[in-house]
Amino acid sequence: MSANIYPGSSSNGSNSSARDVKWFLACRVEDIPQDGGACVSHGDDQIAIFNFSRRGQWYATQNLCPHKQQMALSRGMTGSAGEHCEPKVACPFHKKTFSLLTGECLTGEDYQIRTYPVKVKDGRVYIGI
Repeated sequence: MSANIYPGSSSNGSNSSARDVKWFLACRVEDIPQDGGACVSHGDDQIAIFNFSRRGQWYATQNLCPHKQQMALSRGMTGSAGEHCEPKVACPFHKKTFSLLTGECLTGEDYQIRTYPVKVKDGRVYIGI
């Protein structure tokens, strides 16, 4: 069965090509709520995974909100922003909003989050690092 791959952005601070991505098994599809998120650990990192089921897309970002340094983004509200309906997540504490495509802060402040590519295959969710 083929895999559906949902690319992250280059906001992760590296210039690596797609062939340099190392995939790790993060969870099963059913572990992430529809139109919601959950957190997984990979080494010392916490990664937020989002199942944007109403769009049929998956995203992954750092779980740390850079505004107040809280591990909270996986519990944030997902939605769309702007005329192009860019997928976004809002921190549940102070409502700072970030693009799930680029990691850019959409509320005009100078914050950025790391994004990761996601691959879904055979009911399993993989994150590229």
